[in-house]
Amino acid sequence: MKLWHHWFRFAIAGCLAMPLGAAAAGAEGTNPLVAERWKTRPIVVVVPHADHPLLRRVEATLAETAGREAFRDREMVLYTVVAGQGRRDGRLLAAPRTAALLRAIDVEAGGAPAFVLVGKDGGVKMREGADVDLQSVFEEIDRMPMRRKR
Repeated sequence: MKLWHHWFRFAIAGCLAMPLGAAAAGAEGTNPLVAERWKTRPIVVVVPHADHPLLRRVEATLAETAGREAFRDREMVLYTVVAGQGRRDGRLLAAPRTAALLRAIDVEAGGAPAFVLVGKDGGVKMREGADVDLQSVFEEIDRMPMRRKR
């Protein structure tokens, strides 16, 4: 009888603790930047609409061979949030992942246009507005310690 009682208490305690642990793991697991850590340098472009000049300028740079090679050489990945909808290199992100991405970089989807560079360590390295100069972004990356180690 005592063994049943202990097992039952253990099972109930485990069930009560599981949602808290699952929620904590799920909250971090939804942030797509966690998977990028130590692998890539994400840039996140947040704009109110698809025709915004900031987004167009970034896309035009990546359409050019030199821009695309500079991006690839610096191990960068592009996240966009357009009118609240997130994408990673053009692939749709689920709404919770988009929300977690925005929370991680402390940007609101409905706020001012934003350009955020995230380092390989997961920290925000540069935060700019719509007038960001992409060449200065590449130069900033080239000054980073992890980039200079190569």
